[in-house]
Amino acid sequence: MGFFMQKRVFRLVFTLVLAFCLGLGAIIQPATALTEEQKLVSEVWRIVNRTYLDETFNHQNWAVARQKALEKPLNNHQAAYEAIQKMLKSLDDPFTRFLDPEQYRSLQVNTSGELTGVGLQIALDPQTGKLQVVAPIEGSPADKAGIRPRDRIVKIEGISTENLTLDEAAAKMRGPIGSLVTLLIERDGGEETEMRVVRDRIALNPVVSELRFSPEGTPIGYLRLNQFNANASMELAHAITSLEKKDAAAYILDLRNNPGGLLQAGIEIARLWLDSGTIVYTVNRQGIQGSFEAFGPALTNDPLVILVNQGTASASEILAGALQDNGRAQLVGETTFGKGLIQSLFELSDGSGLAVTIAKYETPQHRDINKLGIKPDKIITQEAITREQIATEADQQYQAAMALLTKNSVVAGAGN
Repeated sequence: MGFFMQKRVFRLVFTLVLAFCLGLGAIIQPATALTEEQKLVSEVWRIVNRTYLDETFNHQNWAVARQKALEKPLNNHQAAYEAIQKMLKSLDDPFTRFLDPEQYRSLQVNTSGELTGVGLQIALDPQTGKLQVVAPIEGSPADKAGIRPRDRIVKIEGISTENLTLDEAAAKMRGPIGSLVTLLIERDGGEETEMRVVRDRIALNPVVSELRFSPEGTPIGYLRLNQFNANASMELAHAITSLEKKDAAAYILDLRNNPGGLLQAGIEIARLWLDSGTIVYTVNRQGIQGSFEAFGPALTNDPLVILVNQGTASASEILAGALQDNGRAQLVGETTFGKGLIQSLFELSDGSGLAVTIAKYETPQHRDINKLGIKPDKIITQEAITREQIATEADQQYQAAMALLTKNSVVAGAGN
């Protein structure tokens, strides 16, 4: 009997030990491997966690945002994309966005991302979230149709833009050359206008250059820059050199409705006008990240007035802010658009992409451009004018710049 009792006790103890080992095994066993879809969500989360400008992540616990994104089953890539988009939306930053493989390839072809087949640079208004025109490209179908900076695009082909991303809106406006796209445009005061725009190839001629004369006979170099593309700095340098040979005594640089473009082009153009000084600071969440300097010599030290308006954005604002803060130029017109964020583009493991706001710009005097814009030294507002009226008697901002340059005190300041 004792033998059987002993055996039963042994079995009981063995069972308890086995149960304990099994239980312990459940605790230390590695977690179930992540699916490809979950890995993609985690990859996006990690990039944002490491690089995003706002270290508060829009005043939320970013780790909790990851948990929420992984709560529901992600059965395919589309489900993962939707989870990522929802997670990024919580940052309330329209420039930090997910791009599916097709959108990512499109962005690589066109580095500005928002330049479309109708010739519009677009953005989401940070206050209202509405799709807004930064500026039409001069001579583009949108420009010829009469679309203006700050116009809001309410519908594209009858589809509301309320829930569209920038890339989705741009994709809807792209299409074969010669095809029509119908846009419902809203202007200040709530007036809505339907516009039919014929898509076309956008020809970018970045520099317009001409020697003008003030009523007093002062030779003034008029330069209009439409976009900061790869050729802009070289072409502007050629234009300034040519005007110097024609004895220009002062300059007007027209940056109105210039939606920006390449940061490097903006920096190089600032260097054409400056002997020395800081051009722009870049600031990430740790503080000052870097700066770009002028090292001279400038192509000219003649007085300079820059024309700006609500369509002056991004690289245009960097240039205007650099020359204003260094005392090199006076600004005339309206407060600029206010786009001062830097995005970096990351390629993800499945061929999709992620644009993340990693830093912001500050002018040499550490003014924050984003959402604020740059205020001119002399504010001159004017009603919309046609392309043919730019830099004519009908152009009040141009006339104000001309008057400013022909004042004795300003012309005497040459060489500052």
